[in-house]
Amino acid sequence: MTTAQPSQTGRTGERNLITDVAGLTVGHASHEAVNSGTTAILCDLPATAAVQVLGGAPGTRETDLLEPHNTVESVNALVLSGGSAFGLDAASGVQAFLRERGQGFQVGPHRIPIVPAAILFDLVNGGDKDWGRYPPYRDLGYQAAAAAARDFSIGTAGAGTGALTATFKGGLGSASTVVAGEHVVGALVAANPVGSATIGDTRHFWAAPFEIGDEFGGLGLPVPFPADAGDLRIKFRERTRAVANTTIAVIATDAVLSKAEAKRLAIAAHAGFARAIWPSHTPFDGDLVFALATGASGRRPAPEAFLDLCAAAASTMCRAIARGVHAATPDPRDLKPAWGRDQV
Repeated sequence: MTTAQPSQTGRTGERNLITDVAGLTVGHASHEAVNSGTTAILCDLPATAAVQVLGGAPGTRETDLLEPHNTVESVNALVLSGGSAFGLDAASGVQAFLRERGQGFQVGPHRIPIVPAAILFDLVNGGDKDWGRYPPYRDLGYQAAAAAARDFSIGTAGAGTGALTATFKGGLGSASTVVAGEHVVGALVAANPVGSATIGDTRHFWAAPFEIGDEFGGLGLPVPFPADAGDLRIKFRERTRAVANTTIAVIATDAVLSKAEAKRLAIAAHAGFARAIWPSHTPFDGDLVFALATGASGRRPAPEAFLDLCAAAASTMCRAIARGVHAATPDPRDLKPAWGRDQV
């Protein structure tokens, strides 16, 4: 009798960021007074893309075109933004930045940058939302695109600037995994769930079994495990509304994938939400995962290797969520404490 051999998925990429996937850059822009921000993910070359929405309250732009049966095969960028529905303006700023550089889908003499977007609700977070006639997100989108680079900040940055969880401040997280030496999988996430990324009233992360090194504190699982760990910690339960939360994310790989395979990767990455957040995918979250396949490796995975990619999509997303909460920094206006508030 033979035993199954584990896949080699235990190491991060060089940066432990989504930009370890060749062909991607990431930029942030934040508005301090509003306590919100935007993150742009730019593709060096058009990348195959898909999306999967499992939350009950999504806010999106241009997600229908990502379905496998629809015509446009690739995108130029993706946007994650705070601001609720106002934040969808950020995609227009990224689109303007790309158009100035001649990037986009060719239609006759015109180039139309394809920039799907998703938003989270961060209007109730201590920031000043009296911004006048127009919200700042279009300008933030342009600034985020202009700032795009291989290295970028996590925690209280970009789309994670004003994010909150039920127990601690939320944030912008990222992680990467080298899969069996063949491909890289990277995740980027703005964690703003109705639930909690930590176990009960402890500082231990639900994502602990997937932690590599001490990338989000190295605490492991609590011992003994709290008897009330399964109790629901719900953010602002007394005023919960169907638009008041949401975790939005991107899962990416350098593999060559079809749109249908990219959608399967996005579906698999949602398991990372379920491993890292309790509860997840609620009626009061707009939980969404975009998938990007840059194809930079030049290799299409065999079916068994694609299984490894899907597993890595879940574990990498799980780690990215914990890293975003772990890296959040305190602010006097915070309605929830930052995870590392007492740490030197």
